Amino acid sequence: MIVNNVLLKLKDREEDNVKKAQAVLLGMKGKIEGLLDIQVETNLRPSSSAYDLLLITKFASLEDLDGYLVHPVHLEVATYIGGVLDTQASLCYEMQ
Repeated sequence: MIVNNVLLKLKDREEDNVKKAQAVLLGMKGKIEGLLDIQVETNLRPSSSAYDLLLITKFASLEDLDGYLVHPVHLEVATYIGGVLDTQASLCYEMQ
């Protein structure tokens, strides 16, 4: 299984904006073939150096991850997130 984790820090870090971004990300659930699981967590301890959201997605293969990245639903969500995003970091790994 392939697990892709993305940390997101928003430009406007107010709680309502974080919750909206979380809802937009979760809106992909069940709409993209190959996306086995999606989880979006908010930070319990916000600070200037912390990220606001953690996106965790799971796929059966790297090919499924590649398909997700170019899927129209993901691209629409990525456009929204790109507009509210300050910075991000990611880590993709294979779960044994």
